[in-house]
Amino acid sequence: MTNQVKQDGGWIRKVYLYLTMLITLLMVIGGSVGVVMAVADIVAPTPYYMSFEEYRHMHTVKQGEGRTEIGGEAEVDEQTLRAQYEEMIRLERERSVERAKNSLIKSLAWVLVPLPVFIYFQRQVRKGGGSKN
Repeated sequence: MTNQVKQDGGWIRKVYLYLTMLITLLMVIGGSVGVVMAVADIVAPTPYYMSFEEYRHMHTVKQGEGRTEIGGEAEVDEQTLRAQYEEMIRLERERSVERAKNSLIKSLAWVLVPLPVFIYFQRQVRKGGGSKN
């Protein structure tokens, strides 16, 4: 009877070790994919899709409704409008890069947290902890 319990305990331990390794490995793989995607977003951020014509139209519609920018004039010339548009694009690109950096940090956590657990359990299996019968 005690021999049967030892065998069952060895089998349960083996399943536990391998399941833990599988789960932590999947977490590391998912985090690695996130890291690659975040680095790609930092290197080549998603472009801003509003064209200057759309921006100008939006600005004229706002003024047509009687609304102006805070401290702004009722009529904005083309050059000023173009400068505002370029500034908006620059700020959007910076925000995109900042979001990608934030995502990179989160993805690195998905790699760095389960990796030591995976390595520990892998060593347990290699020591023979997973093959006790």
